Formats: sequence, C-alpha cells, structure tokens
Amino acid sequence: MRTQLPLAVLATALACSLATAPANARARVFVASYGNDANPCTFGSPCKTFQVAVNVVDPGGEVTAIDSAGFGPINITKAVTITSPAGVEAGVVPAAGGDGVDISAGPSDAVVLRGLTMNGSSGGNNGIVFKSGASITIIDCVLQNFLFEGILLEPTSGTTSFVITNTIAAHNGSVGIYYLPPSGSATATGVIDHVTSIYNIDGIDIVTTNGGGATKVDITNSIASNNNGDGIFVNNAAAALTVSIDNTHVSGNTFEGIFGGPTPTVLLGRSVITENATGVLNGTSNTFYSYGDNRINANGTDVPTPLDTTFKQQ
Repeated sequence: MRTQLPLAVLATALACSLATAPANARARVFVASYGNDANPCTFGSPCKTFQVAVNVVDPGGEVTAIDSAGFGPINITKAVTITSPAGVEAGVVPAAGGDGVDISAGPSDAVVLRGLTMNGSSGGNNGIVFKSGASITIIDCVLQNFLFEGILLEPTSGTTSFVITNTIAAHNGSVGIYYLPPSGSATATGVIDHVTSIYNIDGIDIVTTNGGGATKVDITNSIASNNNGDGIFVNNAAAALTVSIDNTHVSGNTFEGIFGGPTPTVLLGRSVITENATGVLNGTSNTFYSYGDNRINANGTDVPTPLDTTFKQQ
C-alpha cells in the first residue's frame, strides 16, 4: 500500500534535497504537465517528457513526476529510477506499434519503475519490454490494453533479476507477465508478488523453451484469473527451471489454472485453484510438487495427473 504524501510536503522535501546538491548535479530530475523539454529538468523548471529527463539524468539517478499527466514512451539504456509519488498518476501511452518502456541497459545497470500507469489502447504493442540489464524492479504499476504483453522479459545473456510487485496487468492481447528469453543462456531469478494478472490470454508465463539458462521464479500472494488461456504456464527445455507458487489464487481461466512441463520443478502451496477448465495440469514426469495445503476443486477437471506430495528439499 502506497502512503499518501501531500504535494506541498513533497515539493518542500525535494527542494531541500536539491539545495544540498552541486549546481551541475543531475542525480534527480523532474517532469511535469506544465514542463518544457527545453528546460533543465529541475524542480523549478521541469521537463515535459520522461525521455528527455532520462537522457539528461546521471546514470543511477532518479526521474520524478511532479503532477499527473502523460509523459510519453521511454527508451532506457542506463541505470535509472523513474517514479511518481502517491496521488500522482504518471501516464505512459506509446505510439501505435510501439512499446511503453523499452529497456536495453548494461550488465551492471539496475532499472526501477514505480507508480507508472501504461495504456496501450492507442495500438501500443507492449507495456514494458526488458532486454538487458542487471535488474528490473517494477512497483505499483498498471499495464493494460496492449496488443501483446503487459510486461515482457526477454534477456539473452548474462545474469539478471526481476521483481514485480503491487502491479496489475489486465486486458492485454497476449500474456500479462511473460518471461521469455528468445535465445542465449541468460540466468535469472525473479519475484512476482502481490500481482494481479487478469483478462489477458495467459496470466503469467515462465517459458525457457527458446533460450535461457538456470532460472528460478517465486510467485507469491498473487491472482492469475479470468484469462482466456492459462492462469500460470511454466514450460522449459533443457535448462533448469524452478517456479514456486505460494498463496496465489488462480480461477476462471479458460484452459488450465496452472500448467507445468516437461521438466521444470514446480512447488505449489497454500493456493486456491478453482473454476478453471483444468485445475492443475501436470506435464512433468515427477517434478510437480504439492505441499498438500492447496484447495483444488470445482474445476472442469481438478488434477488429471497426480502431483507429487513428497516434500521437496530445495
């Protein structure tokens, strides 16, 4: 839950922090509805678009939206934080055929996106596309009405991590949240927590059939419901893939609530899987584990292939 912060208090705090910085510092820059991209992006003279602010901020710096407006699509190639305070709606609407945010950062670059609202109803392809970087953190964001993915994570090399929390992906034409390395052997650890992914084709897909090295993803305290395909889809090739699903509600999906195959390790606990065509489809030989504390019922078929209830030591 984001804490409401009065804009006047925010302005005072930001102004004080800037007063102690060198005159030429660009560690923190600002955008506003009344800004101008010819401005220096200071709090007193903010820029108009996120892209110009990202271009001028120092690597590892922060871009903050002062008030509610649409600030345009963003291409990110360095470490940066883009944020809006509680009560401010920082909108990102891509052009037709484009993405809201494209990230191709360096191997040591951390990117943070907080409090952004992205809408692809104008024909945008994807909300957030992450291709490279040390890490991507997505907090308090909304991604809806895109032609394809709400969030697409597709690294091809190196070691990366992702955290997606308190975020909604809804009404997208393909997958709400999609981890899909297209090639290469990128290794990854991921956390998907307090996420709602609904009314997409699939809710959450973790797929390493085309590429990717060892991958481990935790899905916790989340909802993957009312999608036109699967709620959660886990699929791999030779590389090790472990997905832990805990305290998650998966219901009303047209096909499977949860699918896992052919060789991932899937750990399922404390979750509700109901009113799907198939509750849990185990496509593994014997690596889909249930801790025995789930509620899997009232599906068309609950569990056609039994799950392994032996405790899995990680």
